[in-house]
Amino acid sequence: MTRVLSGAVLLLLAIGAVWFAPPLLFLAVAELLLLLALIEYGRLAAASGLGLPRVASSAAGMLTCAACAQVAFGRAAWAAPAIDLALITALVALAALTMSRWRGDRDALAQAAAAVFPSLYLGLPVGTMVSIREARGPQTLLLLMLTVVVSDTAQYYAGRFFGLRRLAPTISPKKTIEGALAGFVFGSACLMVAAPFRALLGATVVLLGIAGDLFESMLKRSAGVKDSSSLIPGHGGVLDRIDSLLFAAPVYYLVLKYV
Repeated sequence: MTRVLSGAVLLLLAIGAVWFAPPLLFLAVAELLLLLALIEYGRLAAASGLGLPRVASSAAGMLTCAACAQVAFGRAAWAAPAIDLALITALVALAALTMSRWRGDRDALAQAAAAVFPSLYLGLPVGTMVSIREARGPQTLLLLMLTVVVSDTAQYYAGRFFGLRRLAPTISPKKTIEGALAGFVFGSACLMVAAPFRALLGATVVLLGIAGDLFESMLKRSAGVKDSSSLIPGHGGVLDRIDSLLFAAPVYYLVLKYV
């Protein structure tokens, strides 16, 4: 019951923010959620034995998000000319910080990668969601979110009641093939009903959502934790809630932009 109630509240808040918030307010909300996800990522890195400059790494992720989502400031919809500047700055600054913090252990590559990765893994996808909303309207972003939510819900309940075969036992022992199939069918159908000409896109979004979920599960399992945090009752942390969108949103963005 806790999971259902908190999930319903989250869904209402998300719909309200996407549909009603002015551009700058929506960007601020997105940056706040991103910051919470970045904090959770820092904890996972620490639990994995990776020391990274958390403040600088988080700032780089938020800068990347703002650069990708600059349409919220009234600039050209899909140009995003500042994204290259943000990524280059993040790469050089974080590489330099990692070098200054290194103490001679055999973890330089892992530390450098862990410091730069949040900009790509978190900042970029959240930025594309803001850009999608401002360039194509709130209904386009809500369609993406609804597809992922329907898929996640179908995976959870189908896996719980009908799941027999493990999908990826090393990464996430509770995820099942039956649950993934249900998520694929219901998620794809959701987008196809809303936009019949985008059937292939729906299937792609769902598959990427499943991959994003498994990827975050791999990070948590490597760190030895069950959830990224306990912020959301019954659901874990912010990172646990947006993991499916992190792979799906950028591809959705590219399809809308180029196809």
